[in-house]
Amino acid sequence: MTAATDPKPATSHRSTPETPAARSVTSTTTETASQKATRYVLAGLRLALGWVFLWAFLDKLFGLGHETPSANAWIDGGSPTKGFLGKAVSGPFEGFYHSFAGAAWADALFMIGLAGIGIALLAGVGMRIAAVAGSLMLVLMWTAVLPPENNPFMDDHLIYAGVLVVLALTAAGNTLGLGGYWSRLPIVRRLPWLK
Repeated sequence: MTAATDPKPATSHRSTPETPAARSVTSTTTETASQKATRYVLAGLRLALGWVFLWAFLDKLFGLGHETPSANAWIDGGSPTKGFLGKAVSGPFEGFYHSFAGAAWADALFMIGLAGIGIALLAGVGMRIAAVAGSLMLVLMWTAVLPPENNPFMDDHLIYAGVLVVLALTAAGNTLGLGGYWSRLPIVRRLPWLK
């Protein structure tokens, strides 16, 4: 059958090729309205979650008065971990978290994590690293408040961790972000875990 008489068009319904061989095929790809909407919803979730992390960093750094009073700003000598880990932690890991509440290394790691994860999510780059680091941070925060206040085991920390994994698995940084450009960088092509 020739192309002129073939009733099926040579189009694919995938929005993004999945393999290097598929990328080399020169065919037209189409995206359904549902697929496009899904991409934008995931991008919106990525941006929202990125802002959650970045806002926590900025509030603790400058003491913007939302959760951190200006007197407790990190730049003014306050500790971003002392209040929560020293007073709000409860449950089976209480002693563990109290042991390093307010330690300089814990403050630095926490703040670097908040800033790095927030910036990566907002920019749409390094999504795999951001998902792993963010999920680890969120699960650790979940263990600090066991059992959760309103449920035997589930709370927003675990849900956010799951959302981070979904965002990384679906390349959510490619929509409304720099993920597409980032993934074409030579170093990211050599080291795909940087995607």
